Amino acid sequence: MGKVYPAIEGRLREFVEAQSVFFVATAPAAVDGHVNVSPKGMRGTFVILGPHRVAYLDYHGSGAETLAHLRENGRITLMCCAFEGPPKVVRLHGRGRAVVVDSPGFAEALGWFPDPPDLHAVRAVIDVEVLRVSDSCGYAVPLMEYQGDRDLLITSHARRSTEDLVEYRANRNGASIDGLPVF
Repeated sequence: MGKVYPAIEGRLREFVEAQSVFFVATAPAAVDGHVNVSPKGMRGTFVILGPHRVAYLDYHGSGAETLAHLRENGRITLMCCAFEGPPKVVRLHGRGRAVVVDSPGFAEALGWFPDPPDLHAVRAVIDVEVLRVSDSCGYAVPLMEYQGDRDLLITSHARRSTEDLVEYRANRNGASIDGLPVF
């Protein structure tokens, strides 16, 4: 049986901060909408801002489900799994908001990240108020070895100008797969 924690503190905080990958889950309000789960990684793109608050950098990508779902209903869960060391899974359930690239507060939100890998292709900062912190065993999670971050996301967007990224958002990230508006 898992445990519910009052906050992201102590050893639990150390565990979350040590993970090289985390997963983000969101869903639209419609019962027939598509639930989305996205893997996230890259050192310097995730921060714990307090005992009940985390944030991560959201880069331009193939879809924008998380942004659309947060805009519609704000529900979000982040999950970390121990792929090395003792088995553990931690879930951070909460309410999220996207601070998008052209909104007031975006520059301030970028300042929350002391060592980001690159900021050129960030389309939003996802700010999460954590309402429930829980863990469970990770007995079935495989042991895997971290070899390093991939640089493909950074290098692929480095070729794009700021104007290209504006066009990318408009043409490729304007709506979710369920047709929900993103920006």
